[in-house]
Amino acid sequence: PALQFEAAWALTNIASGTSDNTKVVIEQGAVPIFVKLLSSPNDDVREQAVHALGNISGDSPACRDLVLESGAVEPLLRQLQTKGSHSMTRIATWTLSNFCGEMPRPSFDRVKIALPTLAELICHDDEEVVVDSCKALSYLTDGPNDAIQAIIEADVCGRLVELLTNSSPDVQAPALRTVG
Repeated sequence: PALQFEAAWALTNIASGTSDNTKVVIEQGAVPIFVKLLSSPNDDVREQAVHALGNISGDSPACRDLVLESGAVEPLLRQLQTKGSHSMTRIATWTLSNFCGEMPRPSFDRVKIALPTLAELICHDDEEVVVDSCKALSYLTDGPNDAIQAIIEADVCGRLVELLTNSSPDVQAPALRTVG
């Protein structure tokens, strides 16, 4: 696990560079390996894999779609459902937001499985987690009517309205984008 962590850390840093850097990481076949590492028994390895996938998916819609096609959504959601470390929750929520963002939006069918998790995350006590989960929802509401209906049915509207009165503009803005 120590070597896996160090290798994943190095590739995460490379993928956070330019789009050309990210392209090299992808071309060398790292994405399916990172997805596999989401099932590692080692917490640090899993967290580094989450961070790497967040960097890659945040590079461009094409990179995001490649990560989604590699089957990253369900193992990422498992990281959020197993109440790991505070940093894992933050990084995984940010990564999930990247999975939902960028124009053109991803296929809603690829990310709709995340709605119950996002409904929980907007109630989290950490502002950064709330902000990123609201951003993810706002990206999804900027899509087809069936996506908007699914978000309404996920029972998030009441909480989003509450967040409009939050003292932080960082929370208010993505909540407003989601309901607006």
